[in-house]
Amino acid sequence: MNEIDHVTLRNKLATDTPPTLVMVASEWAYRAKRIPGSRHFARLDDALSHLDPDAEIVLYCGGEHCNTSRHAYRVLEAEGFSHLWHYAGGLSDWEAAGYPLDGEWAIALAQAARRSMKRAVVWSLAA
Repeated sequence: MNEIDHVTLRNKLATDTPPTLVMVASEWAYRAKRIPGSRHFARLDDALSHLDPDAEIVLYCGGEHCNTSRHAYRVLEAEGFSHLWHYAGGLSDWEAAGYPLDGEWAIALAQAARRSMKRAVVWSLAA
């Protein structure tokens, strides 16, 4: 299994030809919080029919203790996908590194942080 870390993944995503990033998780988890640019498939059969077997693909899930992305990697590999990466750290590692997130929950948290920051600025100006 080809493993990738967050630094290498971030560098690959910043290129002109980034890999296809697939979050292997529930629809709810995907909608809540994900690495920007991620795709999601409800079933592995859907992934098999929509992904290019010759493309570079990075699979991840919630974190190092999540095995769903490892399982998906093995299935895709058995089906002839040859340029696979597994991001074992997953979403929790990406978030801990301070990288941007996408999704409904991530957006709500960012908005709350901005409101909190505005209050802090107003408070410091009033002091």
